[in-house]
Amino acid sequence: MSKPFASSADLSEKQQCLEVLADGVYALTAEGDPNVGAIEGEDFVVCFEALATPVAAREWLAQLREHTNKPVKYLILSHYHAVRVLGASAFDAEVIIAHDRTRELIAERGKQDWASEYGRMPRLFKEPDSIPGMTWPTQTFSDRVTIDLGGDRGDLVLEHVGRGHTEGDIVAWLPKHKILFAGDLVEAQAALYTGDAFHREWSTTTLDRVADYRAEAIIGGRGAVAHRRAAVDAAIDQTRHFLQVMLREVGDVQTRGGTLKEAFQATHDALVDRYGGWPIFEHCLPFDVARAWDELSGIDRPVIWTAERDREVWNALQD
Repeated sequence: MSKPFASSADLSEKQQCLEVLADGVYALTAEGDPNVGAIEGEDFVVCFEALATPVAAREWLAQLREHTNKPVKYLILSHYHAVRVLGASAFDAEVIIAHDRTRELIAERGKQDWASEYGRMPRLFKEPDSIPGMTWPTQTFSDRVTIDLGGDRGDLVLEHVGRGHTEGDIVAWLPKHKILFAGDLVEAQAALYTGDAFHREWSTTTLDRVADYRAEAIIGGRGAVAHRRAAVDAAIDQTRHFLQVMLREVGDVQTRGGTLKEAFQATHDALVDRYGGWPIFEHCLPFDVARAWDELSGIDRPVIWTAERDREVWNALQD
């Protein structure tokens, strides 16, 4: 039997876990579903990521409101993918911040990505009719922005550390607590989605810069929070290893004149023992390999994913 398309058959609700990482610093994880977080300022809140719909976002905010009633002043979007941004209207944020390239990508391919991700992961789109339309940042930057949290809470530093999961990924760094919200640049015990990635840069200079923070806790895009340096380093190393294996296997098949399907099978064989039991591994890998194949073929910018292209690639690479 053929495998169900992407995560279309994953309809079971995941157990959420809200962690208080430090005074006024929160992370919500959910067994491999997209992670979100929040940081309290003196008289406001900064939220990190928006989830896929306003209904899903309001459920997260209800949990956050058990800890703080401060208004959301800033909403930070780590990148443009629909499951990260389309719930933004629920936050009533004064300012929505993202990278310059993220805004450009929303304009270029946001509608296609919305349709693509809804088809791949329908369970995440709780009450999709609640989405009022595209999410647009109201403030963008190219390198670095610092938010003064007020009082003795220190700063929140937003930085673009290089191309990786997308062209416009940003991280949020709390120097006072040495806590890093890394978005999908790092995953802890969850497989990587790399269909819009820059594998070579991500696996080298970008992850080098992530490691340079020397964080004591890291919240990746999916998976558990990594606590203490050993676990942080392990999450970064796992992310790097996944990317390196993909590049090696796809590159080897291309060098010997093989096919995309052969590259998918070789990569699957090389990764499945270590990562096959982790969330969204089978879902992501066909799209990951297709993008790695393009990148190693000289296609610098990812080809736009549409609902139709998703199905074509999936059907071509599955038995």
